[in-house]
Amino acid sequence: MDLTTWLGILLGLVALVGGFLLEDGHISGLLVYTAAIIVFGGTFAAVIVSFPKKQLAQIPQALRMAFREQTLKPEQLIEQLVEMAVIARREGVLALEERGQDLDDPFLREGLQMVVDGTDPELLRQILEVEIESKERLHHGYAKLFEAAGGYAPTMGIIGTVMGLIHVLSNMTDPGSLAGAIAVAFTATLYGVASANLIYLPIASKIKTRSEEIISRMDMMLEGLLSLQAGENPQLIRKKLSSFLQLEPAAAKGKDANADEEEA
Repeated sequence: MDLTTWLGILLGLVALVGGFLLEDGHISGLLVYTAAIIVFGGTFAAVIVSFPKKQLAQIPQALRMAFREQTLKPEQLIEQLVEMAVIARREGVLALEERGQDLDDPFLREGLQMVVDGTDPELLRQILEVEIESKERLHHGYAKLFEAAGGYAPTMGIIGTVMGLIHVLSNMTDPGSLAGAIAVAFTATLYGVASANLIYLPIASKIKTRSEEIISRMDMMLEGLLSLQAGENPQLIRKKLSSFLQLEPAAAKGKDANADEEEA
């Protein structure tokens, strides 16, 4: 679970509600169910109209991407690839077939299987690059869902406010209640603007950021697999892959250094 997403939304809500209460506001003034129905129902309906059913079905996956942190760190992937490179230089790539079944990342697992099967390096690169591009387009579609919601929500808020004002102005028999009714009407605008800038658009940004991390990791795995297939030195592979993450190459561990001496 990515706590930063939850924490950011929670802090935003606390800041908005807390500031309102500090100005002697009452929490009941923010709870207007009719405004919520108009804004959130209207936004959801607009999103449904905007996207095909297949893409709408991806909303749960998009939310998981925004609220879940990647379990396998890039540094761990680098160590896995370096370890496999050591095995490949010692025993040949066929020795990695059984090891590949234990890999958690499907992209790395499938790529390693193609290496073991003797796939031509250029063909391997083409196949994996197509898969990377497909994944990038999928993530872009995820973000578009929430960007669209972030665009529609403020407009729905204005619509809700106008509808509320129409209702208020058409029932002016009690001028004393006019101010309170207008305040309730403007709650819809608050819901629309707040939800767009605190929920929808930030989630879209988080998906884009997460996508960049995932695509960078897939590019790193692609280069690692090609280097492994070419029989490159494991420590050179470590340095090459570390540059993808703008990290200082990790110092060679004792066991890796001994492995290189044996290979030499």
